[in-house]
Amino acid sequence: MTTTPAAPASPSPSPRHPAPSEARFGDGVVLPPLTSWPRRALKHPRLMHYHRLAALVAAANLAFLGMAGGVPEERTLGHAALANLALAVVVRQQYVVNFFFRVATAAPVTWPLRVRWTLAKVYHFGGLHVGGALAGSAWFLALTVALTAGDGSGAVLTVSYTLITLLAVIVATALPAFRSRFHDRFERIHRFGGWAALALFWTHTVLLARGPGDVGLWVLALVTFSVALPWLRLRKVDVRIERPSSHVALARFDHGVTPFAGSSTAISRNPLKEWHSFANVPAPGQSGFRLTISRAGDWTGSFIDDAPSRVWVKGITTAGVANVETLFRRVVYVATGSGIGPCLPHLLAAEVPSRLVWATRDPRRTYGDGLVEEILAVQPDAVVWDTGRHGKPDMVRLAYAAYAESGAEAVICISNKRLTWQVVHGLEQRGIPAYGAIWDS
Repeated sequence: MTTTPAAPASPSPSPRHPAPSEARFGDGVVLPPLTSWPRRALKHPRLMHYHRLAALVAAANLAFLGMAGGVPEERTLGHAALANLALAVVVRQQYVVNFFFRVATAAPVTWPLRVRWTLAKVYHFGGLHVGGALAGSAWFLALTVALTAGDGSGAVLTVSYTLITLLAVIVATALPAFRSRFHDRFERIHRFGGWAALALFWTHTVLLARGPGDVGLWVLALVTFSVALPWLRLRKVDVRIERPSSHVALARFDHGVTPFAGSSTAISRNPLKEWHSFANVPAPGQSGFRLTISRAGDWTGSFIDDAPSRVWVKGITTAGVANVETLFRRVVYVATGSGIGPCLPHLLAAEVPSRLVWATRDPRRTYGDGLVEEILAVQPDAVVWDTGRHGKPDMVRLAYAAYAESGAEAVICISNKRLTWQVVHGLEQRGIPAYGAIWDS
């Protein structure tokens, strides 16, 4: 599956056993030195593009406040709140997300690498969501204070205080500490709380509107359509489950939809409870697609142990982080465990030359011979590291070794949060473009 970089070519290893040299791949490779302190500081997680976009929204709102020359009138406060909250909702809409990716990845590979490096950070758009939500909540708080001090009616004040309390709960439970520890609760609070907040915004805006042409009503109509659209595409479809091991289920769908490589589909057994997104794996020239679902919690464990015959899907497939590959001439994919799922469609499509580094325990026993052979057919030089035989590797070193050997321009890492950040920031601080999920939802 791989050879030592400096060694001469050798016969292909047996398809049922890892190459004997895999445990030596990367040995002797010296990582490049860290870049200058200012450049390293810009690559720190606290200064990643996600946070920069949130700060940009905050700065734009402060600039608007400054141009207003003081506290704006109630009507302006309301419009500012709605505009920011509309931004927070619309940037999460699947068609808008796909549009962002389409525009960002339209740049040709002849553009300077530094420009493409930045464009490929498009998946940090969630910073706009956070900035808009926080700014919108702040504007609405200011409006509530103004209405309380002014001549707000009892009905308006009741709705205002109810809504500001609900917004505070939504913001507090969306903080990383709560979201990561109680993700299912966060998801339900965000969904049902968001719907309730939208209804309250309609009530509040109607109570204060100056007629059917009020701009706030039109903004709310846009937001409502954006929220409703994915649910209008909801359907229950057949699924065929294969279990190569007790750790993994391969879910196969063929209901007239063949999503584009690099997209994801959200599925659910109960659409009002929880949704889980997985990378779509379409096979070139075939209809339908697969999802690779690994045991990573109660829901996935139940899905594997008690495989359903039908599940709910939302009909809008959404672009994922690995779609940025088209901005580069050649890339390295770094995956651990089930992270191979989001990489696989890109490896099969082979739109961009790539090299795979995959670390997982006993790949054939866990994922099945069929999947492993499918990978090796398109990635004969893949570095498949069996952690059961060789232990956990230094993924930064392996990633850099594959990057240097293959002449790639970027590294895309699909793994757990800790290792993804270790690889992405470890490489970026050495001047190498690297990308991976940021767990902002």
